[in-house]
Amino acid sequence: MSEDQATDRQRARRPRKVLLGAVLVLLAWLVVAGLGGQAQGKLSGVQSNDNATFLPQNAESTLVSEAVARFSDSTELPYLVVVERSAGGALTPEDFAAVQAFAEAVPGLALPALEGETLGGFLVEGRSVTPIPAEDGEAVLVSIPLDGATGTAAAEETTALAEGADALREEIDRTLAPAGLTAYVGGPGGLIADFSAAFAGIDGILLGVALLVVLIILLIVYRSPILPFAVLLSAVFGLSAASLVVYQLASNDVITLSGQSQGILFILVVGAATDYALLLVSRFKEALHDEESSWVALKQAWRGTIEPVGASAATVILGLLCLLLAELRSTSGLGPVGALGIAGALLASLTFLPAVLLLFGRKVFWPFAPTIDHQHAEDVVGSGAGIWGRVAGMVGSHPRRTWGITLVALLAAAAFVPTFKASGATIEETFLTEVDSITAQQIIGEHFAAGAAQPLQVVVPEPDAQAALDVVSGDPGIESAYLGLVPPQPGQEGPPPTVVDGTVLLQATTQDAADSQEAEQTVRRLRADLDAVSPDAIVGGAAATNLDVLDASTRDLRVIVPTILVVIFFVLALLLRSLLAPLVLVVANVVSFGATIGIAALVFEHIFGFTSGDPSIPLYGFVFLVALGIDYSIFLMTRVREESLIRGTRPGVLVGLAVTGGVITSAGIVLAATFSALSVLPLVFLVQIAFIVGFGVLLDTFVVRSLLVPALAYDLGPRVWWPARLVADGGRSGPGHHAAGPHPPPDPVEPAVTR
Repeated sequence: MSEDQATDRQRARRPRKVLLGAVLVLLAWLVVAGLGGQAQGKLSGVQSNDNATFLPQNAESTLVSEAVARFSDSTELPYLVVVERSAGGALTPEDFAAVQAFAEAVPGLALPALEGETLGGFLVEGRSVTPIPAEDGEAVLVSIPLDGATGTAAAEETTALAEGADALREEIDRTLAPAGLTAYVGGPGGLIADFSAAFAGIDGILLGVALLVVLIILLIVYRSPILPFAVLLSAVFGLSAASLVVYQLASNDVITLSGQSQGILFILVVGAATDYALLLVSRFKEALHDEESSWVALKQAWRGTIEPVGASAATVILGLLCLLLAELRSTSGLGPVGALGIAGALLASLTFLPAVLLLFGRKVFWPFAPTIDHQHAEDVVGSGAGIWGRVAGMVGSHPRRTWGITLVALLAAAAFVPTFKASGATIEETFLTEVDSITAQQIIGEHFAAGAAQPLQVVVPEPDAQAALDVVSGDPGIESAYLGLVPPQPGQEGPPPTVVDGTVLLQATTQDAADSQEAEQTVRRLRADLDAVSPDAIVGGAAATNLDVLDASTRDLRVIVPTILVVIFFVLALLLRSLLAPLVLVVANVVSFGATIGIAALVFEHIFGFTSGDPSIPLYGFVFLVALGIDYSIFLMTRVREESLIRGTRPGVLVGLAVTGGVITSAGIVLAATFSALSVLPLVFLVQIAFIVGFGVLLDTFVVRSLLVPALAYDLGPRVWWPARLVADGGRSGPGHHAAGPHPPPDPVEPAVTR
């Protein structure tokens, strides 16, 4: 054996220490998976899904809520059970007697999951379960005043709400249904119970659907029974690591975790981990065509992947952390939750997956393991190549026409952005399926004042109480108003209001439902009118909370969007050593976001029939589409720069597009498919996010990254790296250095580029 052959054989051998290290990495991740899996199962117990808990401490409705707590030892979070005859019509004395018997049985209803607790243990002390007949005599409202002082994020209370709703429905079936009565469980308590039931599918259905979709796509892409499971395990282990940290932070009230954030966390980690894995595996497979040693090939692949994947993860993490600037705690909480998810995906993709690839070597691609043939399909750009070679050839032949037509089409779609409705959804527009709390709300609106379930609350100095009562009572949006905690009985004068710290509580029933825009406008009028009575008067309640959430969302969008754009620009500038290329990428992705929102506006209104949306949707959509969509441009442009250092910019653009076309397309399809899995949960908000991100990612993948960005980069040529010039373009790589003379551009189509 010659000395050179011995050296090659030694170089090809995987060092024993490296193999031992790979085994230790796998064992460490198994420990993390075990601990993280337990934490993941507990995440639903530390969720908060109540709008009131999302607002900042200085929001007016929050100040009212804190003030109201001083008038009572508890914060009421009632169930409202509305009862009517199944056949319609007026209720009989026997019906009222059946409802009264039901009300008396409520405190004794058992909550099995809480080890023998009864619903009575969660009622407001000193308050009874009260039937309230409607004026038309056709319905009865049973108010069940639960004590919400512990906060809806508490695991015990969340369980009590869900268990209590189930117990009430069983009692309805046992006592009211046989009497010919129909009843529905609604009110704030019923709504939160329905939210808990909707989010109960996160741990099972959502994650299962996402992983199944990814598995199917990976089986098609890799045509291997081994590699897809290695990639999926990488995603699952990354999620376990993220869940372990998120649970600790949420359980100690460091961050706010909502059901929406938890669902997005699962999807984000699975999608991002799979994207990073696709890029690493692609580079590994490419290197195996040249290298006999899988260890050497893996080192090359890892080094070629670390920069684009690291930059991609940094961009998304920093973009998500910009959400910490949000006033809404549900939005600011998503920032660190999502950032931890991306960090977990990155860590697993760069440690666990390489360890698996090292141990399996070429066999991981079985039965289609790559051979040493020194052939690279991406080296041929033009009509005779594969699909991405042909796309690259088209871009090189007609760059200006390509980006011009593409840009016009995107701007045409973006023209519909003003028609996108995100002024706040009513309760009826929250769920995709029929739930008790929605039906109850509708029936309450038919027989009672629409705002009776959730009154407005005004805290006003005692000397100004009567004047404030007159102002509130005289507002056209108010049905009735009274001073104190409990409304007076018809025909009777209520007790004198309790005075706490020189203030009294005034409550009012609105003509319109608390979640309607009309009720929000009533709050705006009252806040302005009461300022004339007393500058210290503050207005709260459910309608005020919804209004404050809308205002906070508008402010968050205005502050966070430009911040994210600046952060992404600087990350790209550092990565690409350029100022012009990052500007092109950022503008392209902003245009893509606008086109996505414009298309979404048309689809939501004319196909899905959504009349409005959550005010935070534009911000969520922007964060995910711009931060995630820029990933594909990063993957493309880092490879373009790598090739441009050897070939020059224009040939580098074409080869970079051809070589990354398949892997980036696969990554985009995976991410779009995983976000689409959010639509299995019956919530309009998540379906809208699923469509916006899914469609937007595909638009970025197939249009922006494939046509707009490479065509612009090709048309700009060496100027795209301004102020730097690359050696292969006739200059020196570095800012401020320019070529000595003109450098003619290469032929638009490189029929054969040698590696």
